Amino acid sequence: MKSCRECKHQVSEQAVSCPGCGAPYPARERWDGYGFEYKSQATFLGLPLLHISFKYRPNRMPVVAKGVIAVGQFGAGIINISQFGIGVISLGQFTIAGYALAQFALAYSCIAQFAVYADQGVGQVLVKWAELLGRF
Repeated sequence: MKSCRECKHQVSEQAVSCPGCGAPYPARERWDGYGFEYKSQATFLGLPLLHISFKYRPNRMPVVAKGVIAVGQFGAGIINISQFGIGVISLGQFTIAGYALAQFALAYSCIAQFAVYADQGVGQVLVKWAELLGRF
């Protein structure tokens, strides 16, 4: 048995929530959210080489994966694999990238179902930047 970090009520070390105050994982000294997160120790230009994040903070704000290689629901990196992301090379559902493979993309070049692109695009519904701006 340990003390809850919030209310000091005695709880099991395996408790998912405190019976006294409802704090999640009360036996842990520190708890910073739901989900999974990994950051490599190696860095390049101040960014981790790999950051994987499928995590939400206690206030339900998502943790964005930021790294040379970023993997997660939300991501930003040179190489990005995410549902919502920004990257030089990006694979995702919604993305802004230099080169994108996505369902919805805003990119220089892309393969996408729906996209606005600058140079080359392959997909179902594509619009070139210049054509889009020419309409206005």
